[in-house]
Order: sequence, then C-alpha cells, then structure tokens
Amino acid sequence: MQFRSTIISNQEVSPGYFRMRLTAPPELSGASPGQFIMVRVRDAIDPLLRRPFGIFDVGTIESEFPGLGSATYFEILYKVVGKGTEALSDYHHGDHVDVIAPLGAGFDLGDPAEEKILVGGGVGIAPLYYLARSLVQRSRVRFFLGGRTRDDILCVTEFERLGVETYVATDDGTLGDRGLVTDVMERHIREDGRPKTLYACGPMPMLKAVADIARRTATPCQVSLEAYMACGMGACLGCVVKGKDHSEEAPDYRCVCKDGPVFSFDQLKWV
Repeated sequence: MQFRSTIISNQEVSPGYFRMRLTAPPELSGASPGQFIMVRVRDAIDPLLRRPFGIFDVGTIESEFPGLGSATYFEILYKVVGKGTEALSDYHHGDHVDVIAPLGAGFDLGDPAEEKILVGGGVGIAPLYYLARSLVQRSRVRFFLGGRTRDDILCVTEFERLGVETYVATDDGTLGDRGLVTDVMERHIREDGRPKTLYACGPMPMLKAVADIARRTATPCQVSLEAYMACGMGACLGCVVKGKDHSEEAPDYRCVCKDGPVFSFDQLKWV
C-alpha cells in the first residue's frame, strides 16, 4: 500500500537515535515481523530516493478526536546518519510523510517448543522488537543486545516488559558485559544444549559472526539484512547480495528488498 501518514510522535531515545510513531491504514496491522517500509522523507526532489526502515511495532490507539474510536499506528526506529534521516528528525506531531508498506519477506516464527534467541545491534533491533512481541506468546525468548557504547543500547525496558530475558554487551564496557555480544550469545548456546533458533539483525560484521556461530553449533538461524535501496520492490537491483551458490561462472544474487530482507543464513554467501 502507498499512503500518506501523519506523525504522532518523534522522540529522541538516545543521542542521535529516534523512535517515530505514525498513523497507518488498518490493513497494516497484518504486517509480518521482519517486513519493512519505504518513506519519502520530503515532498521535494532532494533527497530523491525513499528510505527503508524496519517495522519496530504495530498497534492501535484511541483517536485524538472524540467519537472516532481507535486508530492503527506503526513505529520505526532510526539513527541520524545522513540527509534523509536528518530530515526525519526535524518532523513533529501532525506533519506528514508518504509511505509504501509493508514490503519484503518476514521471519518464520518456527517451532513453539524451541527457545528463540534474538541478537541485535543499534537500530538493527527494530524488527526484533515486533518479532519478540509475536514470539513471547508461544515460546521462551532471550535477547542479546550489543553496541559500541551505552548510547547505542536501545529499548531494553521495552523488551523486558514483554517478558524477554535480555543480555547487554558493549565494546567499551560502559553497559553490560565488555566485548562482542556474539561472544556472550555463543556462550549461552554452548552452555544450554536444548534446541533453539537464532534471529539476528544488525551490522554485516555482526551478522557474519552470528552465521558462523550458527554453522558451528548446527543452530537454525534467520538474519534480517540492512541495505541501501532505491525502489524496495526488486525492480532496480540496487540491493543485491550474493546467494550461497554464487560464483563468477554462475552468478547467484538475491534482492534484499524482495527475496528478503529476512533470509535463512545458509541461503547466503558470507565470504
């Protein structure tokens, strides 16, 4: 769907990180965890391209106008890193943006009997929150959250309120364990031999480390990739990644926007 969305709130939750809530058609409440949206950040040529954002949450609130009942909303989580996100950070309640949603393939919720391990870093936690909200209704969920410093650790309280057991690691040790969150997560997997499934979203180095751990421990794993996109629908081929069978003689490319953004880790070529 393409629709004009009204901004309900746009709050800075940590230095440079924002959480935005926007109105949406009721049909968006059927979006799957892991799907994303494309936002036109200005009604102007510059910046020309829409920006992709994972869906952080979807829900309903009472309308601010008496007698109109409830309204559907969705949320995104973003970091100010360039012209597009800087423009978004200037928006306030009542402003409008043009949105295409929902897009892409989401997560498979898997076997309810298995423990679910979520691993995220920075704004990569965005699709994991919506995923966690779906998983806790049927499975035990643990969340491993990493960042460079404490300022990169977002929304811990929100995950804990869902009943998710949350672990934190920072590179500089300013919050939680000192070191890589993937190391903390791997220790847990090896200490607890029960069946489990991994879900990860974040920077590519982190995803490569998670995929390597999944391979070594024979653990099913789904990863949500972040990529620059122009169309979000598989037409421009600007967000392709190498599939597992890729070679110079027989290219194997996957569109992050259309084939993903969620992939089983063994569908991709990580080297």
